Amino acid sequence: MENMTLFTLLQYNSVWIPDPDEVWQSAEITKDYKSGSDVLFLQLEDGTELEYPVDPVKTLLPPLRNPDILVGENDLTALSYLHEPAVLHNLKVRFVDSKLIYTYCGIILVAINPYKEIPIYGDAIIRAYSGQNMGDMDPHIFAVAEEAYKQMARKNRNQSIIVSGESGAGKTVSARYAMRYFATVSKSSSKACVEDKVLASNPITEAIGNAKTTRNDNSSRFGKYTEISFDNRYRIIGANMRTYLLEKSRVVFQAENERNYHIFYQLCASADRPEFKHLKLDAAENFNYVNFGGNSVIDGVDDRADFTETQKTLLLLGLNEDFQMDIFTVLAGVLHLGNVEIRAVGDEKSSVKHDDNHLKIFSRLLEIKPEEMAHGLCHRKIATTSDTVIKPMTKFQAINARDALAKHIYAHLFSCIVDNINLTLQFSGKKHTFIGVLDIYGFETFDVNSFEQFCINYANEKLQQQFNLHVFKLEQDEYMKEDIPWALIEFNDNQPCIDLIEAKMGILQLLDEECLLPQGTEENWLQKLVNNYENKNPLFEKPRMLSKAFIILHFADKVQYECEGFLEKNRDTLYEELINVLKKSKLHLLANFFQENEPSTGNLKAHIKVRPARPGFKSFNKQHRTTVGSKFRNSLHLLMETLNATTPHYVRCIKPNDSKLPFEYDSKRVVQQLRACGVLETIRISAQSYPSRWTYFEFFSRYRILMSEQELAISDKKQICKEVLKHLIQDPNQYEFGKTKIFFRAGQVAYLEKLRADKLRTASVTIQKNLRCWIQRKKFLEMKRAAIIIQQYVRGQRTIRHVLNATTLKQAWAAVIIQKHWRRVLVWRLYQLILVATITIQSHARGWQARRQYKKMLKDQKALVIQKHVRAWLVRRRYQSIRRFVLNIQLSFRVKQLHKKLDEQSKENKGLLERLTHLSTIHSADVSKYHKLEDELQKTVKQRKIIEEQVKKSKGQTEQTLSDFRKQTLSLQAQNQKLEKQHQEQTQEMKGKMEEITQQHLGDLEREERQRRKLENNFQSQKENYEKQIKALIDEVTHLQKERIQLQDQVQEECLVNDGLRKDVAELANEALVIPKLRGDIATLEMKSQDLEMCLQKQRKEMREKVEEITKQLLGGLEGEELRKRLSPEDMEQLNEDGELWLAYEGLKRATRVMETHIQSQKESYEKEIDELSLRIDQLCEDTTHLHQKFQAENSTNENVRQELTRLAKENLVIPEFKLQILELQKQKQDIESHLKGQVVEMKDKMEEVTDQLQGNLEEEGVQRRLLETQKANCAKENVELLSKVRKLESENHLLLNRTQTDSADSNRMQQEASQLTVENWDLVERLEQKENQIRKLQSQIKSLTKAIGKGNQTNGKVSPVVKKEYLGMLECKSEDEEKLIKNLVLDLKPRGVVVNMIPVLPANILFMCVRYADDINDAEMLKSLMNSLLGGIKKVTKNHNEDFEILSFWLSNSVHFLNCLKQYSGEEEFMKHNTPQQNNQCLRNFDLSEYRQILSDLAIHIYQQLIQVMEDDLQPMIVPGMLEHESLQGISSMKPTGLRKRSSSYREEISKYTISSILQQLSYYFTTMCQHGMDTDLSKQSVKQLFFLIGAITLNNLFLRKDMCSCRKGMQIRCNISYLEEWLKEKNMQSSNAKETLEPLSQAAWLLQVNKTTDDDAKEICERCSSLSAVQIIKILNSYTPIDDFEKRLAPSFVRKVQSQLNSRGDGSTLIIDAKYHFQVTFPFTPSPQALEAIQIPSSFKLNFLTRI
Repeated sequence: MENMTLFTLLQYNSVWIPDPDEVWQSAEITKDYKSGSDVLFLQLEDGTELEYPVDPVKTLLPPLRNPDILVGENDLTALSYLHEPAVLHNLKVRFVDSKLIYTYCGIILVAINPYKEIPIYGDAIIRAYSGQNMGDMDPHIFAVAEEAYKQMARKNRNQSIIVSGESGAGKTVSARYAMRYFATVSKSSSKACVEDKVLASNPITEAIGNAKTTRNDNSSRFGKYTEISFDNRYRIIGANMRTYLLEKSRVVFQAENERNYHIFYQLCASADRPEFKHLKLDAAENFNYVNFGGNSVIDGVDDRADFTETQKTLLLLGLNEDFQMDIFTVLAGVLHLGNVEIRAVGDEKSSVKHDDNHLKIFSRLLEIKPEEMAHGLCHRKIATTSDTVIKPMTKFQAINARDALAKHIYAHLFSCIVDNINLTLQFSGKKHTFIGVLDIYGFETFDVNSFEQFCINYANEKLQQQFNLHVFKLEQDEYMKEDIPWALIEFNDNQPCIDLIEAKMGILQLLDEECLLPQGTEENWLQKLVNNYENKNPLFEKPRMLSKAFIILHFADKVQYECEGFLEKNRDTLYEELINVLKKSKLHLLANFFQENEPSTGNLKAHIKVRPARPGFKSFNKQHRTTVGSKFRNSLHLLMETLNATTPHYVRCIKPNDSKLPFEYDSKRVVQQLRACGVLETIRISAQSYPSRWTYFEFFSRYRILMSEQELAISDKKQICKEVLKHLIQDPNQYEFGKTKIFFRAGQVAYLEKLRADKLRTASVTIQKNLRCWIQRKKFLEMKRAAIIIQQYVRGQRTIRHVLNATTLKQAWAAVIIQKHWRRVLVWRLYQLILVATITIQSHARGWQARRQYKKMLKDQKALVIQKHVRAWLVRRRYQSIRRFVLNIQLSFRVKQLHKKLDEQSKENKGLLERLTHLSTIHSADVSKYHKLEDELQKTVKQRKIIEEQVKKSKGQTEQTLSDFRKQTLSLQAQNQKLEKQHQEQTQEMKGKMEEITQQHLGDLEREERQRRKLENNFQSQKENYEKQIKALIDEVTHLQKERIQLQDQVQEECLVNDGLRKDVAELANEALVIPKLRGDIATLEMKSQDLEMCLQKQRKEMREKVEEITKQLLGGLEGEELRKRLSPEDMEQLNEDGELWLAYEGLKRATRVMETHIQSQKESYEKEIDELSLRIDQLCEDTTHLHQKFQAENSTNENVRQELTRLAKENLVIPEFKLQILELQKQKQDIESHLKGQVVEMKDKMEEVTDQLQGNLEEEGVQRRLLETQKANCAKENVELLSKVRKLESENHLLLNRTQTDSADSNRMQQEASQLTVENWDLVERLEQKENQIRKLQSQIKSLTKAIGKGNQTNGKVSPVVKKEYLGMLECKSEDEEKLIKNLVLDLKPRGVVVNMIPVLPANILFMCVRYADDINDAEMLKSLMNSLLGGIKKVTKNHNEDFEILSFWLSNSVHFLNCLKQYSGEEEFMKHNTPQQNNQCLRNFDLSEYRQILSDLAIHIYQQLIQVMEDDLQPMIVPGMLEHESLQGISSMKPTGLRKRSSSYREEISKYTISSILQQLSYYFTTMCQHGMDTDLSKQSVKQLFFLIGAITLNNLFLRKDMCSCRKGMQIRCNISYLEEWLKEKNMQSSNAKETLEPLSQAAWLLQVNKTTDDDAKEICERCSSLSAVQIIKILNSYTPIDDFEKRLAPSFVRKVQSQLNSRGDGSTLIIDAKYHFQVTFPFTPSPQALEAIQIPSSFKLNFLTRI
């Protein structure tokens, strides 16, 4: 260190030398110091030359001064050179120049009393420091309180804040602000407002324990430890207070210009109040005890108002008026006791007049007998071994007894009040943790020091010892954490001084022993001290001049104590006679004071195990049990145990001057207090180790300029720092590398700063050298050119003069003549050539011009033709798109109506089918009766088997056909997928083109024109296909209309058929009666079965002949052999035993018709009717299936269309952003805007084209399906006909039934097949119903999507056609569905749904349509219930999701829209101005909902406040890192690392990840979400304005509270960030939101940091430009302005005073911090909705099928 100092004592370096007035004075070295020299040549700041003597042997050189860049640091330990002058100067610069009263010194907060109110303690300041790490912001008492609160919450460890300092230094105020901080940041969980009570205890204790002294107007005359208890949520639940060493002597005596305790003067000032008349009070000047100081008034203090405030706080703490009156009575009694006159009666006696008025008042107030009090004041009782003797006292002794009584009464009253406060602040249960605030006196040394100063300094010795141990523990923890070798550092241990005071046979014990002796005196006690310690203990001395005094060498200074009064004050004697008198008092408060058990002043309850303060010795005198010294020692031990069990935080209060002048700095007084409070000891300890500690990142950023390119090439910054330090600092003992920090010894940072400054200075010199060289060279070259020109002309003139004569003149003239003629010839020749060339060129040019003009005219004519056709095409395309849109709407509407009618028809068909099945069951029952007859038909079984095989074959063919159909369906689906892929590719191509257009909107217009022409040509080429498909759709619609008419006719016919069927059923019932007769016939037929067998063979032959004839007729006369030849081998295998084909069976059927005429002629008409009915039913079934198939095809088409539209809808989510970009481009390029609109239209046309293509494909597929279905239906019809024919044959051939019994099994099989077919038909019907349900959902979604497309067309400048709606814009909601409505539409609705985003504020429209219905039917109960449920649902969903931004934004938009709907349709004229006639007709008719409008408005305001709160909570953590800490301008570093030694618990290892881009992204997310939710534009602007105000306020507040951020470069960074925010406003078209104006204070603050601040004009400009900043804020920024390096000038204090003098005329208040919680008043502007209610469709995703459109 010595070598380093010698090395740095070079010329131009600065040092500190002692000064008698300023303690230390700065000087500059004028010559380099050489080792061994005895003189150091210096120059003082005033220019005086000085030869400073230096001891060459000891080499005691003056301390070096820190570089200016390190002056004014927040932490004294961050200074490179740590010594007393550096600390003193740093505090002076901060206090006087920067007006900063707080400074860190390691773990100590140094607080200098400004003697002036400064605006740094408001609630906004508390909020600014809350949650911040210690060291991130400027030093403050709130930062210490926050650190204690944070460590308590993180580590669950109790904390203590130790506030010390001498009288007038501001201890009480600092402790009060710390408690106020805890009360603000941690509200209590109970309703008792414990934090308010804790704060209310301060005014009371100040009133009864504070007094005016010569040093302080509100000096605390007692020590206080307040323990604030917290629960497990770290909220205040209670408190406890303990007091120490009340100055009782002040009650009876005050020094000059001092006062007694405030409560006496407050009581006297309120003496005229009626309730105090019985106290007989008067002005304070009339009472002896409060008039010793001679001045009972404090300037600026109203004692009467303070007394009223004291009464209020007493009531707040639960001390009722009766108890207060008892307190005031005791206080008045003390005042009157001081006025009791004691007279001397001789030399040994004294007396009091019996008629003494004050004695009477005193006795009456305290309810005692005046005679006993008068006797007790003048006599005392002496107890002997045998008897008790009453001895009179002298006047002096009586006066002392009176004063002792007054002191004891007041002391007991003080303790009683404190105990009652503690009872009020008590809490039930167990506390989790606590924070203690110790407000205790600092080290004191006066001209005359007595027992009070001895106790105070003894307490400070104990606190200093605890402080030293804690500092070393923190140092050791820090070194261990960073893996730095720990070396023991020597320090001044004050344990010997503590042992001198409190050890066995120490000063206190000897004092107590002397007090026990009846004849003990101060002289004897002093003699014992001298005998024990003089020349034996180096800390004890005996003064030479004074005989009754002794000196103790404390850690801070030597203190001389006067022995007079030590014994009396330690004994604190009160005679037993007076105690007995007071015990008899009827005033219970007073009587309780003097019971045997004395109350303790505040029991300290903590988690640590400590013993209560008990007397160290038992006195033989009952008058006084313990001495003051022993009580103080025990309570001090208890306090130290409590502090040792907590984590301490230290606040040292400094008094800057004794004159109480604001911001005046007396270096002598300050350095005296710094030595006394241990700050310099902390500096000395820090200087012995590694005081400067920088992170690797800070070191790299600061000293990167000293690094070489090879070192910078290393990727690891930590390794770079190590390599750099190896060659920068040769001695490795001067630094150490930790895990995260580099530790430097004292002076090393200054050395590095010198190297950095030298490097920058060298670079500056090089730049200046080259620049000056370039300037001089430029001047030199100009001068050289001028000289050359001058020389040229001079030399020419000289040559002319030498050569000029007559001969040369003649020759020259002849040469001129010759030249003239020769040049003429040359020019004439050249003229001729030019003439010929010119004529040739003109002829060609004129021809070219004519041809060009002709071509231009031709092109213009062609362009006119093209424009004519293009414009016509555009008009046709627009008309076709409108027409197509109208047709789609009409088609969907008509399809829906047709679908409803089909539903009704399907229901009727189901009824008919049920009836038919019933008839078939009856018929099957009849057939079962004829089973016996069917046994005889054995041969017909074989034929039936053939029929069965044919049926199976037909069934297989049907299945094969279905499989082919499925394959075709799969192929169609594959085609659909290809089409979808093509469509996606086309949409991606369109997106790419859109992006290229938006990115190149300032590019070449010709390129865009070519792209537009290409697109138009492509669309024109597809135009004809679109028109064809549209025509096909129109034809299909007309076909559907015709089929609808046919269906209506068929329904009417079915009604008639139903009537006929009923009649048939009745006839069948009558015919059932004939069955018994038939059974008899069957019996006869069985008898004749044998005879009929022969007949059967004949009939079979005849039938075969007839069949052959019929088949010949059917086959066109082909012979059997020819037929067999034409048949395939498979058909040949199917021949029966007689060689008959399956076609023969058809002939058999036709032959049986001939036989029908011979069987039961009576039933011919009946059978015919049955056939007709079956045919009709079959036709109806075919028509129904045909319609179902048709609708199924259409539904599949619609489903594909819906899927295509949903895909486009998902892609259209990006459209709002494109729209915003288009709006911005409108102002710059209108041509581009029209082009974009055209592309949007073309994109929609393309979408429609793809939709039409898909629809056409699906229609073809539907046609194929219909053909297959018709084939299947024909097969089924044929099967039914076969069954009916067979049954007819059975009924006609009843004679042959005995032979046809074998055929019954076949008929059963046929019936089973028929039943299977019917089951399959029912399955198909169910499938059709499912498809129909899907059709309904898809139709509703198609309608909503078409409506969205219509809105898009409106925004793009298209005029939507007015379609006449049949709906009234109302929704019917039944009472039982109300709960379901709120649940589905409000509680369970997610804002991120696709339909919700595409159709904003749709829930509000639906709810209002339900309200309209309730109003329309005039149902008051329904309307009231619906509105209440709606409001309750919105409240519930916003309460349950009070932190979800999207839900709050969504329901704010819907609430405001619903409110606007209530206004728009209210029927009031002011809200109907912008309505359409249809909207005016839809106004509410029966009810006035203005009350609900008010309720809804309040609800919307509440949601808005919740939304703002959520946005602010999310945005607030990003503001300071993004706006202040992040460096937006690369290459301009505004960081000034100073090696601040932050607390380990508060240190952040990583740099914040938030930047200005994070803020902009968050703002964009908010804005985009609000736009998607359809929030009103004005409301969005108000939200943006509120957020920008928050950004500006928090940034500016942190700028005020962070001195390290007040620099020119930081101003540039802030201005850059503000420009980014302004660009964002411009990009989002939010310029009219007035958000930019909220950033004006921040912008002016950034300008103030950058502007020049030297001249008077600069001061005037600052006052004029900074109109949005208050005078306090401007001065704060100027005082906090800090240069980043040595090349920036420090702001002169005189300039700040100039600005302040010019700002005095401002009346903008004294507020420093902007209230970031301020919210602008929100307004909901009325915005009528153009949405037609009757056109609103409800998406199926809402699950609101129970609502009915009216």
